[in-house]
Amino acid sequence: MLNPTPHRNAAASEIYGDSWYAATMVDAPRRPALYSDLDVDVCVIGGGLAGLTTAREVARKGWSVVLLEANRLAAKASGRNTGFVLPGFGADADKLIARVGFERTKDLWTLAQAGLDYVRDTIRGDHAPGVDPQDGWLYVSKRDDSDEFVKDVALLGELGCDIEGWPTERVREVLRSERYFYAINYVRALAIHPLNYALALAAAAERDGARIFENTPALSIDPSGVRKRIVTPSARLRANHVVLCGNIGLKSLMPRLTATMVPLTTYVITTAPLGDRLTEAVRYRGGVTDTDAADNHYRIVGGDRLMLSGRATTWARNPRRYLRALKADIKRTYPQLGDVEIDYAWAGSLGITVHRMPQIGEVGPGVWLASGFGGHGLNTTAMGGNLIARAIVDGDQTWRQFTPFELVWAGGVIGRAAGQIRVWVKRLRAAVDERRAKARELAHWQARLNAAEAAPPPQSSPGVSDRHAAASVPDRIDGDAATSSETLLPEKAPPETTASESALPETVDPAPEPGSIEGAAPGGGRRRKRTRTSAGRAVEHDAEA
Repeated sequence: MLNPTPHRNAAASEIYGDSWYAATMVDAPRRPALYSDLDVDVCVIGGGLAGLTTAREVARKGWSVVLLEANRLAAKASGRNTGFVLPGFGADADKLIARVGFERTKDLWTLAQAGLDYVRDTIRGDHAPGVDPQDGWLYVSKRDDSDEFVKDVALLGELGCDIEGWPTERVREVLRSERYFYAINYVRALAIHPLNYALALAAAAERDGARIFENTPALSIDPSGVRKRIVTPSARLRANHVVLCGNIGLKSLMPRLTATMVPLTTYVITTAPLGDRLTEAVRYRGGVTDTDAADNHYRIVGGDRLMLSGRATTWARNPRRYLRALKADIKRTYPQLGDVEIDYAWAGSLGITVHRMPQIGEVGPGVWLASGFGGHGLNTTAMGGNLIARAIVDGDQTWRQFTPFELVWAGGVIGRAAGQIRVWVKRLRAAVDERRAKARELAHWQARLNAAEAAPPPQSSPGVSDRHAAASVPDRIDGDAATSSETLLPEKAPPETTASESALPETVDPAPEPGSIEGAAPGGGRRRKRTRTSAGRAVEHDAEA
């Protein structure tokens, strides 16, 4: 059961779900529907983050632009996600390297970072109210695998990502959970209130001259000729350029587009205020991810509430049916919090592409696409909107960096089922790996205790080297690796276990994670052997327009 709370915004909840965002959104005017015919330079279809960014950047260049939104601005994934603004993409970095080569992957990561910086600069420059940006994203491992950790840090460093490699002790100082080992801290990442950011972006676009119409769906598009024709329920538009910014919400308008994405619904909860016990358990103020699946992405909001997303499905369901599972996820990680109460529960739906990369570019003369941002949305929507605006206004060709990531059919119902089975297997494997890591850690400390009890008293002879004692530390990273991560891994304190930690995680309605399409690196690219890394893993809950 959800707690009844007196501060709910009933009108906003009807549009944005029963979310903490709806309860804390800033005042925003309702935009009118379109009732009169218009001629403009650019028509943007879709009022999520990608569409709002595109409209604003086109208007800033002095071009006339109209944005059409079928419902209310940011009513779908853009206003419902957990607010992580991250570098990189949903696709793993090593798979990008295999597909397009190292140098081109590095260029793509630079573009993704520019999208993140755009969000940060917009918040600062426009003094966006209620966005409450928090620095940092901590990607935490539940496996005690220092070799993979060091390789991840090294690869991210080569790609130019501003990161810190954290040893287990530092992780457990800020996240008081014995489930966790190493972590990568993404220093320049952000966690924000995405709904208030979208509303601030809309206000900025209007100040720059864009016109925004809500409750105005585009019924059809005639792309022939220089002037495209867009039909709405009460009016018609003519435009030199049309930009489609959306995903599964464009099904009636562009069924071919939506068929290239697997629909994914993620469920999000926000607890009642937890007071000091939360700030003692979670001392990191940015976003936290502790899985490669669509579970356990969380952060502190409102000072002492915990927001957690997960339990994604390929068919939308009532978020209340996942309250027990999501509460159990919190208790498994932070048993010291006890049985938390839930004030808000909602869902957000988005689309995941087969290759897990955005779909950005010109699909026909004067017809542009900015879509497929599911998995890493907030930075890539900003990136995509800027690339499309520059292409239209300035003729910039940077968007062609995304031509290798074409529209690929996602397999329909069979694709959904296959993806879900794949994630079931992946989730079970991750649970087994976690249990093994915890068992190894316990066995290590038991062996050390036994050895200490059996050892003779230490000799006081001078000059005895301590090198053998130093060599007994199993978690040390060698010198080269330490140079990459800028940290050594000192000995871990003996873990304290609870019954909840030894149990396998529940497997309630896991989310599909469509596989990337891999190809050989181009002959002219930088060829090297790469070990598979978790760098750039998808964060399924992030928004797309």
